[in-house]
Amino acid sequence: MFNEANSVEQMVLDACLQNGWQYIPGPSLLRNTSDVFVDSSLRAALIKLNPEIAEQPDRADEVLYKLRAILLAVQNDGLVRSNEALVEWLLGNKTLPFGPNGEHTTVRLIDFEHPENNELIICNQWTYKVGQLEKRFDIVLLVNGLPLVIGEAKTPVRPAVSWVDGASQIHDDYEQSVPAMFVPNLFSFATEGKLFRYGSIRMPLTKWGPWRDEEHHSEGTLDDVRQSIASMLHPEVVLDILQNFTIFATDKEHRRIKIICRYQQYEATNLIVDRVVEGRIKKGLIWHFQGSGKSLLMVFTAQKLRMHPQLGNPTVLIIVDRIDLDTQISATFNAADIPNLIKAESREALQTMLAQDLRKVIITTIHKFGEVDGVLNDRSNIIALVDEAHRTQEGNLGRAMRQALPNAFLFGLTGTPINRADKNTFYAFGADEDDQGYMTRYSFQDSIRDGATLPLHFEAPDVKLHIAQTAIDEAFKQITGDLSEQDRDDLSKRAAKMAALVKSPERVRGICEHIFHHFESKIDPNGFKGMIVAFDRECCDLYKKMIDEITGDPELSEVVMSVTQGEDEYQKYKRDRDEEEKLLDRFRNPNDPLKLLIVTSKLLTGFDAPILQVLYLDKPMKDHNLLQAICRTNRVLKDKTHGLIVDYIGIFDDVAQALTFDEKAVQLVISNLDELKKELPVRLQACLSFFPEVDRSLEGYEGLMLAQDCLPNNEKRDEFAAEYSLLSRLWEALSPDACLNPYTADYRWLTQVYESVKPASGNGKLLWHALGAKTIELIHEHTHLDAVHDDLETLIMDADVIDAVQDAGAKARRVAMQLIARLRKHAGDPKFVELGERLEKLRERHEKGLDDSKAFLKKLLQLAREVVEAEQKIEPADEQAKAKAALTELFQEVKNEETPIIVERIVDKIDEIVRIVRFDGWQSTSGGEREVKKALRRVLLDFKLHGDQELFDRAYGYIRQYY
Repeated sequence: MFNEANSVEQMVLDACLQNGWQYIPGPSLLRNTSDVFVDSSLRAALIKLNPEIAEQPDRADEVLYKLRAILLAVQNDGLVRSNEALVEWLLGNKTLPFGPNGEHTTVRLIDFEHPENNELIICNQWTYKVGQLEKRFDIVLLVNGLPLVIGEAKTPVRPAVSWVDGASQIHDDYEQSVPAMFVPNLFSFATEGKLFRYGSIRMPLTKWGPWRDEEHHSEGTLDDVRQSIASMLHPEVVLDILQNFTIFATDKEHRRIKIICRYQQYEATNLIVDRVVEGRIKKGLIWHFQGSGKSLLMVFTAQKLRMHPQLGNPTVLIIVDRIDLDTQISATFNAADIPNLIKAESREALQTMLAQDLRKVIITTIHKFGEVDGVLNDRSNIIALVDEAHRTQEGNLGRAMRQALPNAFLFGLTGTPINRADKNTFYAFGADEDDQGYMTRYSFQDSIRDGATLPLHFEAPDVKLHIAQTAIDEAFKQITGDLSEQDRDDLSKRAAKMAALVKSPERVRGICEHIFHHFESKIDPNGFKGMIVAFDRECCDLYKKMIDEITGDPELSEVVMSVTQGEDEYQKYKRDRDEEEKLLDRFRNPNDPLKLLIVTSKLLTGFDAPILQVLYLDKPMKDHNLLQAICRTNRVLKDKTHGLIVDYIGIFDDVAQALTFDEKAVQLVISNLDELKKELPVRLQACLSFFPEVDRSLEGYEGLMLAQDCLPNNEKRDEFAAEYSLLSRLWEALSPDACLNPYTADYRWLTQVYESVKPASGNGKLLWHALGAKTIELIHEHTHLDAVHDDLETLIMDADVIDAVQDAGAKARRVAMQLIARLRKHAGDPKFVELGERLEKLRERHEKGLDDSKAFLKKLLQLAREVVEAEQKIEPADEQAKAKAALTELFQEVKNEETPIIVERIVDKIDEIVRIVRFDGWQSTSGGEREVKKALRRVLLDFKLHGDQELFDRAYGYIRQYY
């Protein structure tokens, strides 16, 4: 019989033992259950690695005292800041006055150069206790007594239980309830034996990623997981990630966050560093698809190159190709606090820096090489990382750069594939030694498979808004450039015809009305935002005026474009860099009324806003420019299923013509939304096929019981949940659309069945998840989710007359159904989670034939009695205290210098205002949810915290649970 201990957990242990870790069972370690460190191991390492401490071993206690102080401060400083403080010690960045005459000497906790010189221990069933609270971790990896990696292994036997359950246990439970245990944490991982995922502290589950290596890319089996573990949990890799691939940054809400690399960033950085150290090949091309983390890849690479002992303090150049990219890359580097970072704002400044041999990370733009004569610096330890390298073909800038830095290493990074015809790009960056011209590639299929980006769909609205293909072809030709003056004049005359067509008042109104209705019904309800790409700047102005006229709401949209001196008609759109950044931060804020940006060329590269879901495209574009523009919508965000392009020009009538790359697979990057419409009836039928001959018009218990009879065990229920999950994602993507109308009744019925058979314990989060916003709305329009009548108390009273019951099976199912609904109201409360798990075990026994219907009913009623008693014991005051405690902890986390909020006041205010607007059962009505959300947003606005969507979501989650 399989379970987590004898299959998945054992496999993890075995794989790590082969990697050089030593196994000791958790209970055998020399520590108290209240200790985070294994003090004896840490003390021994301090003496071994620090001659000054070896001379006077009691100095080790001084270091231990300082490390423990960081653990104790976690309640006040928050987990991320405490983790950052401890990482400074782990990296050997701290000194103490242990040298002669009290000189400060570096304190080393870990030997990074010789990983085998550290004590490497893996243990299972590690118990950690704080007061009465006790938590047990499946796997802990310790380096010199420091728990750097924590892992959860889940049983692979039940389909619905997955890595998500293990990861949410770490993220939602352990990190919150025993944060001290995670102060030394580098990363955590979770697996159920099919998939392996890892993440750093407080990283949302949507960002947990897989780990692959060059040889191994498949997943889905125990052996695949073993290979991921063998690769990532190798001592050298763990210490490399700690030393070179961990950064702490400040996000837009001024919170500290911890970032660690994805595997493709790790792989590419090490390939670049190895090539530089070897010194033979002086260039390389890296193709990583749009949105898969190229800016961070550059940060990790710059960091590792600068720290590398064999490179003699090199100069690293980060070269971007335009001003707005410059700010995005700079922002990534600045947010990550990279030391010795400097910007070359002018050509003269760059020349001076290179001529003076400045050994730092220099950020500059490619165009600053355009007018450089001759050699700027001939040192060989200059390494240039060129972002969006495919554009350097403009005016041979790549060649100019090579002449200015004849011995430097030039690495080109690109988010779009490069065509062999781009001779300059291959001359500057492509090494003949590299297969297909690339050092490493990470395609859009890779990034979608890994969850690093989302799939893209397009829809083409009413064809009357399209423009004749001939006019588009003219405009396309004009875009391509490389023409003589005479040809260009002819073309611009013909393209002017197109401009006239695009700007006709009737068409402008038609497009703007379509945009507004589409956005209002399809995008806004899910909390996402949009961008309009207009033909030119005049069009931007026309669209802005028309949208203001249609909506009567000038705050809904803003134009972002370049405006030069003397252009009076566009002066109202002129902003300096800071003003523009503030505007874009407003757009990224889910609570800000600004929901649509209108652009023509600005923001189409390098602009990163996960909240952006839809691009309204009304401008002819092609190849690199088109691919970069549409990928603005592919960033991952909670509940976002895809990016959407609404094509008003007809660009995607011929995808192959729009995206002409040598790499033909790129044409698969976007698919027609109509394909999803065709898929819907197929998915719906797959769900309905679980219920042959069930009369779906029957309401209440009778109908639900007949449906549940068709899902007699966990395996069947999980199969149904997997099919329903696919259907509900489709529904959310298409809704509202007339094509859904014929299927609405069936979908609503399936949703009610899905909700009624959800595991009462809350386990199986991958398949059994919260309903989407549009589905909830649909259910509440017509029916109450708890439509079945609850008479549990009465049923318990009849427990003594069970033997006289004629149909024990039917009664048992009815009790089970009510119990599930009851237990769900207390989701997250450990007492009720435990009761939920007992209910699942009882059902399993009955399904396997171990209990007959009467025995099952007896045990169910006993459990029901306990549930009712547990509910009666919940003091209203107790619930109130729990609610306030949960909210207090949440707001303590976000407290920082920028927002020194008075936590007690904000929690009292939320408590007071929610109690005014709430009513019994508010969670099951869209009106109730709307009122409570409105009240919460009001309070957050008062305290200047309205810009933080994660904070809002978590606070609302607690309110939903406790009020």
